[in-house]
Amino acid sequence: MNPTNGTKAGAANLTIDAQGEDEVVYLSKRHRVSTAVVREIIRRIGVVERSAIEREIRKGMKRR
Repeated sequence: MNPTNGTKAGAANLTIDAQGEDEVVYLSKRHRVSTAVVREIIRRIGVVERSAIEREIRKGMKRR
């Protein structure tokens, strides 16, 4: 845990570059969710791998 804000150390250092931003937009359009949802998933799981993000989106869709 990061003592300053209570998040994982790896997730706190996670930044989205220009290519990552394109990936966020692509995933949000593909799954019909907002870009904020995709960014929140990336922040929460701490991974920018497409398959992991899509898996989390599908989990969320099942809950609706």
